[in-house]
Amino acid sequence: MSRTLKVAALAGAALLTRRALRGRIARSPLWPLPALETPVSGYSPRRWLRALIVSRTEPAEGVLQLVLESADLPPWTPGAHVDVRLPSGLIRQYSLCGDPADTGRYTIAVRLIEDGRGGSREAHGRLTEGAELALRPPRNRFELVPAPSYAFVAGGIGITPILPMLRAATAAGADWTLLYCGRSRASMPFLPELEAYGPRVTLAPQDETGLPDLTALRAAGPGTAVYCCGPDGLMAAVRAAAPAGTPVHLERFTPAASTGTSRPFTVELHRSGRTIEVAADESALTAVRRELPDTPYSCEQGFCGTCQHRVLAGEVDHRDTLLTDGEREDSMLLCVSRATSAHLVLDL
Repeated sequence: MSRTLKVAALAGAALLTRRALRGRIARSPLWPLPALETPVSGYSPRRWLRALIVSRTEPAEGVLQLVLESADLPPWTPGAHVDVRLPSGLIRQYSLCGDPADTGRYTIAVRLIEDGRGGSREAHGRLTEGAELALRPPRNRFELVPAPSYAFVAGGIGITPILPMLRAATAAGADWTLLYCGRSRASMPFLPELEAYGPRVTLAPQDETGLPDLTALRAAGPGTAVYCCGPDGLMAAVRAAAPAGTPVHLERFTPAASTGTSRPFTVELHRSGRTIEVAADESALTAVRRELPDTPYSCEQGFCGTCQHRVLAGEVDHRDTLLTDGEREDSMLLCVSRATSAHLVLDL
């Protein structure tokens, strides 16, 4: 067979595969998505993507890895995450840990948290090969910025957004190191791939090495960008250890503890021409959604950024773990942040 005919045959087979995949999803009883009695998120169902779970593996104890496939998955960059709608309607955020060049496939990993809010237990118990999932297009609040060198630090499942960054940094010819911490080797996913990088990767299972040694981070040279994803204690230690002036990029999917007290305040919805009362025992998001039920939200804990809105007037008590100092000058996350003044004006 000539080269031209071979290429045509491969292209035709790929097209048939994509068509079959679309047809299988379109025939699924889950599509279109059923309406929820109480919407978990304000996103329009028309903006959800749909994908098949084509692989389910366990790369470490208590870690579930899923490969999702669809012909309509948008491109993404290292550090991106997706919102996944679980069968119960719960929405959770998971970092993409596959290869951005592998178009048509997303890979995510879920750590089982027995005493969590239930999302990871549902994922481990109900997401099987052949099932369909709804997910939102990727968002990236943890972009890999160009730099001559990087110091990566990951704790446990925090390796997921870091993994594609290592591949990108390697392809770009940048110098980098990774400190990967975990409770034990058995609980740390993706070890074979990471160990293939050789001495640039330092493994720190706590049952073998104790607390992670951040000495090398303290010696980071000029131009080094620091990236960390993991438990709050690890991220706080990394921030403290990084030399002054070193950019530190953090990613978290768990909320920080709130230490502020709550009191009632009023919110003026500028574009809607309405003023609402926010009680001491409810969030600004809850109050706003009474008037504007399509207001989007997801995590309700101040770390995903879905409910970020511009503040036109008033002083904000920021309780999120996401926004930068610059973003906090004129915006807030409605799900957790409140007012230090008696009145806020929002661009809603």
